[in-house]
Amino acid sequence: MTQSLSLTVNGETRRAAPGSLADLVRSLDLDPAKVAVERNGAIVPRSTLEAVAVAQGDVLEIVHFVGGGQDGPDTGQDSWTVAGRTFRSRLIVGTGKYKDFAQNATAVAASGAEIVTVAVRRVNVSDRGAPMLTDFIDPKKITYLPNTAGCFTAEEAIRTLRLAREAGGWDLVKLEVLGEARTLYPDMRETLKACEVLAGEGFLPMVYCVDDPIAAKQLESAGAVAVMPLGAPIGSGLGIQNRVTIRLIVEGASVPVLVDAGVGTASDAAVAMELGCDGVLMNTAIAEAKDPLRMARAMKLAVEAGRDAYLSGRMATRKYADPSSPLAGLI
Repeated sequence: MTQSLSLTVNGETRRAAPGSLADLVRSLDLDPAKVAVERNGAIVPRSTLEAVAVAQGDVLEIVHFVGGGQDGPDTGQDSWTVAGRTFRSRLIVGTGKYKDFAQNATAVAASGAEIVTVAVRRVNVSDRGAPMLTDFIDPKKITYLPNTAGCFTAEEAIRTLRLAREAGGWDLVKLEVLGEARTLYPDMRETLKACEVLAGEGFLPMVYCVDDPIAAKQLESAGAVAVMPLGAPIGSGLGIQNRVTIRLIVEGASVPVLVDAGVGTASDAAVAMELGCDGVLMNTAIAEAKDPLRMARAMKLAVEAGRDAYLSGRMATRKYADPSSPLAGLI
């Protein structure tokens, strides 16, 4: 009789039959092609999962993408490019806080977004029938942007994105390293450290940062392919609190600038675009709206309107009234 092995899988002690890592993944009713595996602190390349045998006492982490569509019609809007990749929609949406993956997918479609942020989390090995985000939002049609939400050190963020690359092959990623849990403000020292390491490993980091033009330029020097200053604290819905610094970041940047965090309603998204930002990233504003689908459509239109307003060149402001109709010939 074959003796089973004692393993730790995603923090839980489990018994498993001898075999390969791929065999173990399949025994959990998971597809080896849709997960990443870390064994005793080292990522196992997915191409070798069939060849690597599990051993007594192995500590394994098995992760996939979770919520933390389709293209909208071509409205003739101008495109934007990040790290050599071109997109029509300037709206990026998150995948957290929705009622379920189905609602999430419908909202993505309504928003017209071509990029969604996804969190990297442990696979739920206790519920083998649990749905996966990839079953609802096809990564072949929508660009997944793995993020490091919940990471408070550079080391945590780097480890998370290494696993993300193994799970899906993505090198375009969103980096955020938080300073503390109350404000969720970025820790810029740890963020810069992580950005340098990741860029050196071939990642293309789009980086969440403070609304500081100096910090934004430092991130560019560290290898950021886009800078993403916060408009207000994550999930606050307060809108853009400092238009002056966002504008200064836009004026000084040589990479795309996207407002990330703080958008609460459509007018906030329009303001970000009117300041000259290349795009806007949001999650809570759509997911927590009473009607997420309608809000997703509103955000799509707001981003387009704000971009058109920026490109049009707004009228000058004046101290006094200036009549639209001529006064000459007045009866």
